[in-house]
Amino acid sequence: MGNREDLLAGARRVIVERGVAKATARDIATEAGVSLAAIGYHFGSKEQLITEALMASLGDGIGDGMEAVVGETAALPLLDGFAELWNRMPEVFAANREPLLASLDNTVRVLRDPEASRHLAEAAGEGYLGIAEQLRAARPELSDEQVDAVAKLDFALVQSLGILWLLAPDRLPSGDELARAVAVIAGAEAPAGGAEAGR
Repeated sequence: MGNREDLLAGARRVIVERGVAKATARDIATEAGVSLAAIGYHFGSKEQLITEALMASLGDGIGDGMEAVVGETAALPLLDGFAELWNRMPEVFAANREPLLASLDNTVRVLRDPEASRHLAEAAGEGYLGIAEQLRAARPELSDEQVDAVAKLDFALVQSLGILWLLAPDRLPSGDELARAVAVIAGAEAPAGGAEAGR
């Protein structure tokens, strides 16, 4: 790995161990085995490094978890695959609890800084692209417009449901409930299977 990658990995370890508020530039540089000046050279600031490290961490953990489910459900009808994805996402959130908490902490901090907010807003505006890439590979029958629409919905849901899961995991809507709502809105038939089909 190069210094940039070492810093991202070091920041992730320090954040998980100490939290965003207590993560110092010196601690991160020491953990990464690089000079303190390398943070400024590669990222401009400790804050930008932390933001990128958390985005990468969530992309790896939550993004990879989503990708696995999307791939595994590619043979199902689209609405059934959507239901299964959101039925299984609480497991993905649970496996990534600490990065989720750190990301929420960092987002509040970043929102108080106009320059840092701009960088985060740009990243959030493109956050659905990884999901779109996964969908495009798993669902080649969908048009680019359809892929973008579903990916944007999934991105909005993963952001909001991740926070709701942290607050009240037992209050999270199931994938079956979400699929039923989409079906009602679209005037489509709800998925036949699922844990709640008999209710």
